[in-house]
Amino acid sequence: MPIDPGRAIGHRMPEVETSWTPDDVILYHLGLGAGVPPTAPGELEYCYEGNLKVLPSFGVIAAQPALAGIMGVPGLEFNPAMLLHGEQDLVLHRPIPTAARVTTSGTVAAVYDKGKAAVAVLETETRTGDGTLLLVNRWSMFLRGEGGFGGDPGPKAEDPRPDREPDRVASFTTLPQQALLYRLCGDKNPLHADPAFAALGGFDRPILHGLCTFGIACKAVVDTLLGGDVTRVERYRTRFSGVVFPGDTVVTSMWEQGDRILIEAATAESGRPVLSNASITVRR
Repeated sequence: MPIDPGRAIGHRMPEVETSWTPDDVILYHLGLGAGVPPTAPGELEYCYEGNLKVLPSFGVIAAQPALAGIMGVPGLEFNPAMLLHGEQDLVLHRPIPTAARVTTSGTVAAVYDKGKAAVAVLETETRTGDGTLLLVNRWSMFLRGEGGFGGDPGPKAEDPRPDREPDRVASFTTLPQQALLYRLCGDKNPLHADPAFAALGGFDRPILHGLCTFGIACKAVVDTLLGGDVTRVERYRTRFSGVVFPGDTVVTSMWEQGDRILIEAATAESGRPVLSNASITVRR
């Protein structure tokens, strides 16, 4: 059936209650490649409960279980093998605690027609047990083959790459088994593990989760420009513009511009961007 924005937009997905512990936070950080070298004080803050801190990008993990509701949205039928993560926009209303029990509610905020694909934008709010708003995510899901229904094409991209050399560059080489490790954080999409399923999606082998790359770039910025202070990130947004294969080297370029840090990440192997139109808004 064709995509029907009139039926889909405004649909509320089931509310989901989740929780995490310091072990979950540490597993997430290890899934991004933290802990190298294992005795470095800054790395131990990501991987040892003695003085644990939480990367802001963990906010997507906290809200991720609510995304299962996309499969029951009326007017939004699609082939799961053709779904790719298009964009992510995370707003942090307060620093993420090392342990919490939260409730996440979600709504279909928009549906766009990109011609060859549809984009469904899901907005989720994650609140602590007393109702305090912790974080908001906007997930843009790229549904290949579902466009052409005559809908709104959506807003144009923002934050073009600055016409100057980056202020800082950080490189990180992913592990060959990086996707197998990261999927333990909750995203069990077989696209990232099963070669046969990856082939159905048009890839010759499983690809790394876009949100793993998202976290790798966040850590690069926090460690390189923010002195390791995770509490300074107020907002983090990006477009997923390419794929990373496990084992690739992710090169994150950073430009300081007022209260924002503009970001572009590419793989050293292809030279092509994998994160673009990306920025972190810094809390002063």
